[in-house]
Amino acid sequence: MGIQLNPYINFKANTREAMEFYKTVFGGELKMQTFKEYHASQGPAEDNLIMHAELRTVRGLMFMASDTPERMEYHPGNNMTMSLSGDDEKALSGYFEKLSVGGKVTQPLTKALWEDTFGMCVDKFGIGWLVDISAPKK
Repeated sequence: MGIQLNPYINFKANTREAMEFYKTVFGGELKMQTFKEYHASQGPAEDNLIMHAELRTVRGLMFMASDTPERMEYHPGNNMTMSLSGDDEKALSGYFEKLSVGGKVTQPLTKALWEDTFGMCVDKFGIGWLVDISAPKK
């Protein structure tokens, strides 16, 4: 295997819910371990928080996430966006549609200046998504 860049998202006590949602969008295998399972819990309130979640899809997508316990700083914001791109219009359009449910479409999937079909949304967990569907080769 070469080198991969995998996004890692931090949530505040809802990693399990978020990653189960992403599994319904992308499919694949989801593995999650709690702070208690890693013997890293510093109290009962942390026992069931997710210390590490990993979603691997049959299309080769992989991303990870974890909960941020109270003892650690958590700064939600717009400093991270997930980007999906490729030429499988049906799959990418389907992802965009599913990610938008309960969230907000900030740019509908439309033909962009660079000829691709492009859209942006923020999912119900506040994560921004960019979807770029490559234009057919001429």
